[in-house]
Amino acid sequence: MNSLTIKDFYKDILGESCPDINQFLNDNIHKDVGHFNIFDISEISKTCTSKTGMPYNRRTYYKISLINGKNKVEYADKTIEIEDCAVLFASPKIPYNYTHLCTEQSGHFCVFTKDFLPTSKIGLEIDNLPVFSPQSDFVYQISTEQYQNFEAVFLKMHEEIKSDYVYKYDLLRNYLMELIHFGQKLKPIIPVENNKTAASRTTTLFIELLERQFPIENISHLLQLKTPADFAGILGVHVNHLNRVLKDTTGKTTGEIIGSRIFQEAKMLLTQTQWNISEIAFTLGFEEVAHFSNFFKKYGKQSPQHFREFFIV
Repeated sequence: MNSLTIKDFYKDILGESCPDINQFLNDNIHKDVGHFNIFDISEISKTCTSKTGMPYNRRTYYKISLINGKNKVEYADKTIEIEDCAVLFASPKIPYNYTHLCTEQSGHFCVFTKDFLPTSKIGLEIDNLPVFSPQSDFVYQISTEQYQNFEAVFLKMHEEIKSDYVYKYDLLRNYLMELIHFGQKLKPIIPVENNKTAASRTTTLFIELLERQFPIENISHLLQLKTPADFAGILGVHVNHLNRVLKDTTGKTTGEIIGSRIFQEAKMLLTQTQWNISEIAFTLGFEEVAHFSNFFKKYGKQSPQHFREFFIV
């Protein structure tokens, strides 16, 4: 699984029709407003290089999709089947797979970066909004009337983004918040139970979330997911459920897998960088060097300093 950036997104939907992606983004990103864009699904599907949907990966941007068509969404241990009209709120917190189940697709979607909705503008950190929370089931079935209400906002967005109005991004930000508030009033689609694949998908997603944090490339690159509870929160499952699944599929507990991977990274940093041990400990999530030293001794049977000295010599 890769991290799909906003640039990758444009390459996927525009392909050869927009060869200079960097110039395109430079012309459309404003430092004071972040990035925002809106698309018509039926139009974009004609040029999109991915005809069956979007692959299982992590998007580094936010996306709100108004969907009319049969589709399937898979994330963590959940499978959502969309039969008709639905709205999807996607954030960088949850990797997911999106598959078209029919060729006729219509609707709208908008993409935006985190700095397009700064805390000072909306009063809350965007990740604290319910529809973008890791605990949220972010696909919502809607009625035809609700679809029309959502579409009315998207149509205003289409019109406004083409305008010359000097404050159009402020207005677009307001429209975006209107969509978010509409979504927060909805109830999620009930996931389809699929026990056969749920365990393997949860295991795969856990490993991918873990591995995506490495390698640590500089001392300001801090490990974000360090405990079983951290991963369970992102995956939207109970920590005991995650531990049981990983034990069944790998033979190891959640903590054992995390600890083993951090130990591997610690050895690499000790032998391949000149960072001092306190810097290495800090990047790996240890607030005290003593805690890091005890952790390293547990897995390596020696202190970090002795391990480094042995390899340097």
